[in-house]
Amino acid sequence: VQLQASGGGLVQAGDSLRLSCAASGRTFRSYHMGWFRQAPGKERVFVAGTNWSGQLTYYADSVKGRFTISRDNAKNTVYLQMNSLKPEDTAVYYCAADSRYPLSRPASLNVWGQGTQVTVSS
Repeated sequence: VQLQASGGGLVQAGDSLRLSCAASGRTFRSYHMGWFRQAPGKERVFVAGTNWSGQLTYYADSVKGRFTISRDNAKNTVYLQMNSLKPEDTAVYYCAADSRYPLSRPASLNVWGQGTQVTVSS
């Protein structure tokens, strides 16, 4: 599967954004999906994940209650709805796919999208 992330941009604190990650190939529904982010000078970290059906979701504590991950298997797309954005959410956001669940360790993942920049101004 190949992934392409989109939807990033420059917003103000308190605004919302929705990221999308479109997957190519017919096997999308067989993958568990996740979103990660990497701020300048920092390591890539887990943000949110979901299982193949979208019925199970889990989040980093820093985004719980503000971000929502979802997927549409008919459209081969996973989303990250980000509300109440804060300046500390500024990062490049990446989607990832894996056959193992849950996704949480970037070093163990091999399938990545190209990243989309999210910048939140104060």
